Amino acid sequence: MKNLDSIDQCISANLDAYFKELEGNPTCHVWDMVMGSVEKAMLKKVMEYTNGNQSKTAEILGITRNTLRKKLISNHLINET
Repeated sequence: MKNLDSIDQCISANLDAYFKELEGNPTCHVWDMVMGSVEKAMLKKVMEYTNGNQSKTAEILGITRNTLRKKLISNHLINET
């Protein structure tokens, strides 16, 4: 699928730029940085696609609505109420 290749290439290019900007300086927690960024962007886009419908978003993502809600709260995309 072409879009998956594009996502992979985008992440790869951004990681290349990130490591280049470090200029040899140490880094850590790259996994958390990348996965957190990808997760937040994905949550935002799927929520936009479903017009904020959490049930539809959870179904599209293949996770439970409760898991989605926890992720939305932890990514500061909704308020905890």
